[in-house]
Amino acid sequence: MLTTLAIDCGGGGIKASVLDGAGTMRAQPMRVPTPYPLPPGLFVQTLVELGGRLPAAGRVTVGMPGMIRHGVVVATPHYVTRSGPRSRVDPALLAEWSGFDARSALSAAFGLPALVLNDAEVHGAGVVAGTGCELVLTLGTGLGSALFDGGVLAPHLELSHAPVRWGTTYDTYVGEPERRRLGDAFWSRRIRQVVEGLRPVFRWDRLYLGGGNSRRIRPEQLTRMGDDVVVVPNSAGIVGGVRAWDLATV
Repeated sequence: MLTTLAIDCGGGGIKASVLDGAGTMRAQPMRVPTPYPLPPGLFVQTLVELGGRLPAAGRVTVGMPGMIRHGVVVATPHYVTRSGPRSRVDPALLAEWSGFDARSALSAAFGLPALVLNDAEVHGAGVVAGTGCELVLTLGTGLGSALFDGGVLAPHLELSHAPVRWGTTYDTYVGEPERRRLGDAFWSRRIRQVVEGLRPVFRWDRLYLGGGNSRRIRPEQLTRMGDDVVVVPNSAGIVGGVRAWDLATV
């Protein structure tokens, strides 16, 4: 049976597990802190070392933050900084990451077929029903997004960089620093306002809220969002590593 090493790369940590063909974990997920500064070479090395601590697999799925097209990094927000999310951008790292062929580099390093997508896209692959227009928003360090139509992944849009209020982007408006500043109650209200603002833009059939902070949304705010909005477990960022091969157009 074909097994998949699924790696979920975030701004603060990198998690991985090995999945069977049904998407069931064959090993307990392992996590390491995301190292900074993080040039592409260290990124690949970190993933290979993490994968080496897990059972052997037949292919690799990697979800990482940023704009990824056909496995090539167009832009990534955290890994170009000196010391992590919202720290100063390092021009040398920015140049190294721009146009980095992550898919080819990881395939060569692991010696396996590799699929590299935006992390929210892999997350979405683990939860979408495969019918209608389905939007996935992940709430964590910032905001991730993925759109599926009839189970097919649409071209990625960096919704997180769109302005929302007073020149603030969605990434900063609902990201982890703002959640800490506001507290869960006021932050949950803000999430509901964002959902209401995006509804006429996407006209989704179903909206999935995932990521590590989705569990912090207050029940009363979730109820007010409507029956077409559901919270899904953060483990989807790994579990989606199998199904992503069928849903992605690469």
